[in-house]
Amino acid sequence: MSTEEQARKLMAQERKHQEHIDHNMLTRSVEEVEELEISNTDERARELLAQDRKHDVNLQENMLNRSHKEIHNS
Repeated sequence: MSTEEQARKLMAQERKHQEHIDHNMLTRSVEEVEELEISNTDERARELLAQDRKHDVNLQENMLNRSHKEIHNS
């Protein structure tokens, strides 16, 4: 095998190795982004649930206050 053929073979191997590394890095990056999106979604869901609970408490307090006013005004 000539020196040129060896060089081509080594270059092809190096290119294949670099493509494998690039693919692995891309896969890891995608996984990290997906994990972050899930984490952000979970956090947003918790915030919305907390807001809903606060809204429900406020509604109950308002209804209770109105009931008391109606009782005392009767």
